[in-house]
Amino acid sequence: MHIKSILEDIVRNNTLHAKWLNTLSYMENAGAKKISASEHKENVNLIILKHAAEEHRHAYYLKKQLDKLDGGLCKTYTNDELLTPNNTKFYLNALDVAVCRYLKRHFDLSGYELKFAAYLFVTYAIEVRADELYPIYQEVLTSAQSKVTVKSIILEEEGHLEEMLNQLKSFSVEWEKHAKVVIDIEQVMFNDWISSLSKQLA
Repeated sequence: MHIKSILEDIVRNNTLHAKWLNTLSYMENAGAKKISASEHKENVNLIILKHAAEEHRHAYYLKKQLDKLDGGLCKTYTNDELLTPNNTKFYLNALDVAVCRYLKRHFDLSGYELKFAAYLFVTYAIEVRADELYPIYQEVLTSAQSKVTVKSIILEEEGHLEEMLNQLKSFSVEWEKHAKVVIDIEQVMFNDWISSLSKQLA
């Protein structure tokens, strides 16, 4: 099932839509915590602080969008208030572990250097995904004349992607080759997530 038709089904159903917003909020929050966890104890650059702050703000913003849907739904991130909760909760961690393994093999990194490299590549893959997913969601919202909007997130995610590209170019001259592998790893995980989502909605 195509992501657009899945989102159309979700947006038509108030409870599912609330859970979808909550699921996106959970993932943005998990991303923010992941970024903070990758920080060096002392050498923290401005981009990392900005990026973590913006991801936290996206999580908050998506939670606030729930007020535009009736019913006071999804107050927490418990499993019954998320869509495909198991896949959702393991998504970022599984991606991080797979990317760390790959980078360890190819760059012989460990400790903070490995954490930082994983932050660059994982965040890049997630920003590429967000760049694809949020505009489709916004298109569905606009068609459905929903009060919910993610336009401000779309603009910020585009800025994040640009920042990640600049950092990856500084990290390695062969960054594109490695980024493609990471994108492929994320695609497999995304396909599993969408498949799980389709089954839950069926």
